[in-house]
Amino acid sequence: MLACGETEVDGLPRSARSVAAATGVTTETVSKWRGRFLRDRLDGLGDAPRPGRERTVTDEQVAELVRLTLETKPKNATHWSTRSMAGRVGLSQSTVSRVWRAFGLQPHRAESFKLSTDPFFVDKVHDVVGLYLDPPERALVLCVDEKSQIQALDRSQPVLPMMPGVPERASHDYVRAGTTTLFAALDAVTGKVIGSLHRRHRTAEFRRFLAKLDREIPASLEVHLILDNYATHKTETIKKWLLAHPRFQLHFTPTGSSWLNLVERWFAELTNKKLRRGVHRSVQALERDIRAWVADWNDNPRPYIWTKTADQILESLAGYIRRIKDSGH
Repeated sequence: MLACGETEVDGLPRSARSVAAATGVTTETVSKWRGRFLRDRLDGLGDAPRPGRERTVTDEQVAELVRLTLETKPKNATHWSTRSMAGRVGLSQSTVSRVWRAFGLQPHRAESFKLSTDPFFVDKVHDVVGLYLDPPERALVLCVDEKSQIQALDRSQPVLPMMPGVPERASHDYVRAGTTTLFAALDAVTGKVIGSLHRRHRTAEFRRFLAKLDREIPASLEVHLILDNYATHKTETIKKWLLAHPRFQLHFTPTGSSWLNLVERWFAELTNKKLRRGVHRSVQALERDIRAWVADWNDNPRPYIWTKTADQILESLAGYIRRIKDSGH
C-alpha cells in the first residue's frame, strides 16, 4: 500500500519530491492532486471554477485591436499611442498596453534599413565573408576605410563634471576649429590597426596610405584589402599603384553595405569612447588624441569575430525582401 506522497514507476515507489522536480511544481501541489485522486478518483482531477471577475475583453476585440495596430494609422499622427488606440477601439489604455506587450507590438519604435541594389551583391558577400571565415595562408586581411570630416569641437561653455545624482553636462552649441580625416586598416585576425591622419581626403592621401601599408607589412605577405566603392579607391592613380604592387588585392563590399566592413565597427568604438564627448580647441589636439587612442588600442587589440556565413546572411535578407512589397529584389 502506497502512502499519499508516493507513486510507482517501474514497480518502485516515487516520492512527491521527485515528481515535483520532474514536473516543475511544488511538493504541496503534488500531494494535493494525489489526495484528490485517491479520494474521488478521476472526478477529483476536475478543477472547480475559481472566484473572481469575469473576462470583459473578447477574442474578437483583441483581434480587431491587433489588426488596427498593424494595418491602420491615426488621422493626426504617424503611429498609434495607447491613448489614441484606446479611444479608437473603446478599451482602456492599460488593456491596449497589455495586448501590445502580449503580441510584441511597439508602434512608437521605428528602425532604419537599406537594401543594396548592387547587381553583384551575392558574389561580393561571398567574397568578403569568405575572407573573414577562412582567411588565406601567408596573407593579411585588412578592412580599410576613411573616417572623414572628424570635427575638432570646443564647447561654447565649460563642461560641468559628473556629480552624485547629476550626469556630466555640456552645452549643445560648440565652436568648430577644423576637421581631419583618419585612414585606418583593421587586421581582421589580430584586431590591430594601422592608421594615418590627413587634412584632406583625396586620391593622393589614399595612395600615401597604401604606401604606408606597403612599408609596414612584411614583404613576404600578400595583402587583401576590403574596401567600399568610394571613387577615390578606383581612380587611375590607384590602379597604376596596384599594378606596381601586385601583392595587394582589393575586395569591394556591395554598394550601400558598409556593415560588411569590420573597420566600421572599430570607427564606432572610436566615436563612442573618444570623439563624441571629446573637447578639442584645435585640429592638432584632436589628432594627438586620435593617435594616442589608436596606440592604446594596439597595446591590447580586440579582434571582431565574424560568425554568420554568406548563405545565412543571404537567407536572412531574403526573409526581409519577401515582407516588402515591390522591393524590386
